[in-house]
Amino acid sequence: MKITCAQSVLNQNLSLVNRVVPARPPQPILKNILLEADAESGSVTLTGFDLDLGIETRFPALIDRSGRIALPSRLLGDIISRLPNEELTIEVGADEGISLECGSSSYQIQGTNADEFPHLPEIAPEHSHILPVSELLGGIQRTVFAASGDENKLILNGVSIRTLSGGMEFVATDGHRLCFLRTDTTGEQKLEAVVPTRSLRELEKMLASQSTEEVEVNFDDKQMVFQFPNQCLTTRLLNGRYPDYHQLLPKEFVNVADIDRKQFISSLERIAVLADQKNHIIRLDLDTKTSTAVISVEASDVGRGKESLGIQYMGKDMSVAFNVRYLLEGLKSMDATDISFCLNGSLNPAVVKPVGQGDFRYLIMPVSIRD
Repeated sequence: MKITCAQSVLNQNLSLVNRVVPARPPQPILKNILLEADAESGSVTLTGFDLDLGIETRFPALIDRSGRIALPSRLLGDIISRLPNEELTIEVGADEGISLECGSSSYQIQGTNADEFPHLPEIAPEHSHILPVSELLGGIQRTVFAASGDENKLILNGVSIRTLSGGMEFVATDGHRLCFLRTDTTGEQKLEAVVPTRSLRELEKMLASQSTEEVEVNFDDKQMVFQFPNQCLTTRLLNGRYPDYHQLLPKEFVNVADIDRKQFISSLERIAVLADQKNHIIRLDLDTKTSTAVISVEASDVGRGKESLGIQYMGKDMSVAFNVRYLLEGLKSMDATDISFCLNGSLNPAVVKPVGQGDFRYLIMPVSIRD
C-alpha cells in the first residue's frame, strides 16, 4: 500500500478518529486506528473504535496500491501533527511496518494486521431517519449538559431521544435537574433511544463542522449510526427504562417571575464567586411589593454577597435556594431575552423556560435552607 496526501488533511482526519481510541483498551488491537486505502475510488478511510463508540472518516488521496493496516493511534498522531504542512507519503512494507516521508522528515512505524481490527456495527437501512443537522445539533447542545456523570445511574448517562407525532423530544436528567426540548422535526420510523453522553459530545463536534444540511440516522435496539457524506459515528445505546419525565414536569404554578436572562446570568456569575467557596448554594428571595429578586450568599469565614434584580412577578413572597452552577448551565442553554422562573414552593421543583417559547423547559430541584 502506498498513499500520498497533504499532511494537514491526514492530521485533521486522524485527530477526529483518535478521540475515540481508549487509553486503556479492552483489547490490544483497539489502541490502533484502522487505515484503509482504495486505489479505485482514490480515497483513504480511517477508523477508531472502542467497542462502544466508533468514528470513521474518509478523504481523497493519491493511491498507488490499495491496502489496509492497523497503526498505533497516539504514536502516529503525535508524529503526523508535528510534521511540516507538505506532501506526505505513507508506504507499507511486507512486514507490516510503514515508512513516512514528509519534506526532510522520515519515520518508520510498526503496524498490525488489519484483520484483527473489529468491524463497526452495520444496521439495516430500513430503520432510518433523515434529520436536519441544525435540529440535531440544537437538541444535543441544549440538553446533554444535564445528563448524569454517575456511573451508578447508567440509564441517566445519556440523552433520551424520541420521535412523536409531529416532533422529537430530547431529554436529559441527573436526578437534580432535567432538560426537556421538543422540536418540530420527525421521521417516518419510530425512534426511542438513550444515547450515551460521550457519544453525543463527539457527535456535537462533528455536527458543528458539517457543511451538509442533513444527517442520516440508522438505528436498531442496540446501536445507532449517524451518517454524513464522508464521516460516520456509531454508538452503542444505553439499555434500560428511562424515567417518565412527563410526570416530573409540573403543568401549573402559583409563583411566576419573568426575568431578563442576561442580567440574571451576570448576577449569578458574580454571586457564584462566593458561592463556589463553600457549597455552590445561593438563596433567591422573591418580593411581591417591590417586584425584585434578591440573590444572596453567605460563605462562612469568607464573606457574603447580594444582588438585586427587577422582575415582573405574580405570586407570593418566598425564599428558595439552588445550586448556582445548575442554574447557570440551564440559563446559558437558552437564547431568549427573558425567562419565566416558575415555582410552587420552596421545596418543590422549579421550572425555567423562555418567555413565549413552549418547546424548552429546565426543571431544577431546590435545596433546603434555614431561615
